[in-house]
Amino acid sequence: MDTTLAAVTDDSLAVNDVPAPRPAREVWIALLVAAAFFMENLDGTIIATAVPAMAHDFGVAPVDLNLGVSAYLLTLAVLIPISGWMADRLGARTVFASAIAVFTVASLLCAMVDSLAAFVAMRVLQGIGGAMMVPVGRLVVLRSTPKERMINAIAILTWPALVAPVLGPPLGGFITTFASWRWIFYLNLPLGVLALAAALWLIPNERAREPRPFDWPGFALTSGGLFGVLWAVEVVSRPDMRWAEVAVPLVPGVLLLAAGVIHLGRAANPMLSLAALRVPTFAVTFWGGSLFRLSTGAVPFLLPLLFQVGFGLDAFHAGMLVLAVFAGNLLMKPLTTPVLRQFGFRPVLIGNGLLNAVLLASLALLSPATPVWVIAMLLFAGGMTRSMQFTALNTVAFADIPQPQMNAANTLFSTVFQLAMGLGIALGAVAIRFGEWAAPHLGLAQLPAASFRLAFVVVALVALLSVIDSLKLVRNAGDHVSRPHRRPG
Repeated sequence: MDTTLAAVTDDSLAVNDVPAPRPAREVWIALLVAAAFFMENLDGTIIATAVPAMAHDFGVAPVDLNLGVSAYLLTLAVLIPISGWMADRLGARTVFASAIAVFTVASLLCAMVDSLAAFVAMRVLQGIGGAMMVPVGRLVVLRSTPKERMINAIAILTWPALVAPVLGPPLGGFITTFASWRWIFYLNLPLGVLALAAALWLIPNERAREPRPFDWPGFALTSGGLFGVLWAVEVVSRPDMRWAEVAVPLVPGVLLLAAGVIHLGRAANPMLSLAALRVPTFAVTFWGGSLFRLSTGAVPFLLPLLFQVGFGLDAFHAGMLVLAVFAGNLLMKPLTTPVLRQFGFRPVLIGNGLLNAVLLASLALLSPATPVWVIAMLLFAGGMTRSMQFTALNTVAFADIPQPQMNAANTLFSTVFQLAMGLGIALGAVAIRFGEWAAPHLGLAQLPAASFRLAFVVVALVALLSVIDSLKLVRNAGDHVSRPHRRPG
């Protein structure tokens, strides 16, 4: 790879003489960023169950509302790659606070609109705020937290990505049933105002002394490629999907991404620096970690279908079962740091990764006759393992990244994270199609919910493949983060 992707010099950042945050301040910053993440992640899923009511108010077919969901997610994908450049140019506090303000105002406007076209436009505006909020918020935490306290900070940042997809649909259904879908967006207003005030108070306004020039070719290629691939994901998730319709955005999207990677490896000032891929701990979470996130992104898509379509449960009881995943995520949070301190990253990523794959595969054994408590326990245990794996991967990714390179590594991480989680939906949809094809050939056509159960086998295999990369880690990888007070063994 081109030598121009070497590390940025130590004096490239001006911190505006802000003192290093105290531990209590670090925690408050992490909680603030996690709250912003939660708003952003929740808004990507919460309107799923409100679609019929919204379609009625707008006078359109429910399927037309998919455009509102897609507009938000596609805007995120297109603009996340420029977040690092924006933070360097304008300062982390300026960008993060502005993103919260844009997101909050867009939420208010989403609640007030009376047409589909206006709603889609406001969702794009929300996506602009979210695209800057998430990666820049993570960057603030990475810069303000010493390596030895990184696990705790990343554990706080991890839960929104796991919890929001689980809580979003049932919460949206509850609000729509007992109030109005407009309250889905009104609830962001007090949260946004509090988050904005906290951001202006807590976050230092770090910026680059000599900002890089804007990489227009890199932006066009990477953003265009991400747009095409994630648009194909949206088509795959439709119940009446046709493969020819998937190919129309997918083929140019993949070609643009391939050209973008070539450009990023050669450009003097690339939009997304690939230098972090030379760091083994980052590379493992980039490749294997993306497979894990892809499998995890499929779970919230598959579980409601398994319970509602496959087992015939109503939305309420299916949602209550899925909440067991949330309970597992929640319980694991206080246990994550002690486990990583005791065993280290490599053993946890391998052992916990294998357990996660086994628990995903075990969902293929469920049937309508399976006792509810057994289903709940499996979902609970799966929530625990995925929470642990998420935190371990997201922490070790930055364990060996020098502070001057943190912005570039974080922007690359955020872009790939968004792509992998989006592709998880496509994995779930393709896995169901595979199940529909394979069930008759395997003599399982009469098995209840056979296609959905086989889909979990496919997802479990992807999760299993993600563990292979962790085997490449050295025995003490990231120990200076997970076990900073132990002597090298």
